[in-house]
Amino acid sequence: MSNVVVIGVFDGVHKGHQSILDRAKEIADGRKIIALTFDPHPTTVFAPDRAPTLLTTLADRVVLLKIHGADQVAVMKFDEKFAAMSPEDFVNQILIKQLEAGDVIVGENFTYGHKAAGNIEALKAHAEFNVHVLEIHCDESEPVSSTRIRAAINKGDVETARLLLSRPHRLDGVVVHGEARGREIGYPTANLGNIDGQTIPADGIYAGWLTVGIDRWPAAISIGTNPTFEGVRGRQVEAYALDQVDLDLYTKSATIEFGWRLRETLKFDGLAPLLEQMAKDCAEARRLTDL
Repeated sequence: MSNVVVIGVFDGVHKGHQSILDRAKEIADGRKIIALTFDPHPTTVFAPDRAPTLLTTLADRVVLLKIHGADQVAVMKFDEKFAAMSPEDFVNQILIKQLEAGDVIVGENFTYGHKAAGNIEALKAHAEFNVHVLEIHCDESEPVSSTRIRAAINKGDVETARLLLSRPHRLDGVVVHGEARGREIGYPTANLGNIDGQTIPADGIYAGWLTVGIDRWPAAISIGTNPTFEGVRGRQVEAYALDQVDLDLYTKSATIEFGWRLRETLKFDGLAPLLEQMAKDCAEARRLTDL
């Protein structure tokens, strides 16, 4: 029995990607749905200086594709060898021989093969499978795209990102040692490391969640360089798990999810006004995450 194959980078597995998977479920009729995705992002091969930060890690992408309807996820290593594959070889070796495609679903801008020489018309010329071309899912007349979501996150607009992704944007990393200043002032934070290549929101204060293992706590989140304190430090992403005490999270894998932006990063005239504002931030984060 042939399979239904959906093709794309699927960074973020956003509403547009979800609509492609919904279409696959409609036509599958008991057949297996295979999502064919690529890693790393093709731009890292074609134009490394323009390679985008990612909305999801590869591991998250695979899980999300399965949540939204894929029975299997095939991850194709996108390197110079793969990029040099002719359109005919891509169809014959990958789609027909390996994935046994009976139906292929792609977005309207899909190209494939060496120098993107293969287009939708060329794909439709193959009689071995049916080709379904989906228009890009739109939100308020604007296309839903990974680029649009990435731009929103870079501006700190995590609310729009949450709407277009259908879930909060998240960062996955490992809790690393910071300056331990939060612990000293009564707000111990988990400082997230190992997040290179992921899309980090603009500096500011956010409300969201911190997840470690099976625990998920409402959190107040700070991104920035802590300008109130003297000294030069790198940009940090840290989360305070609201009302939690004596947590020992160092070296543990952790996830920070961004629900709402509360305010921009400010430099305060001393510790007292900072603590006063932090209490307000935590109260607002507590209110929002309790909805």
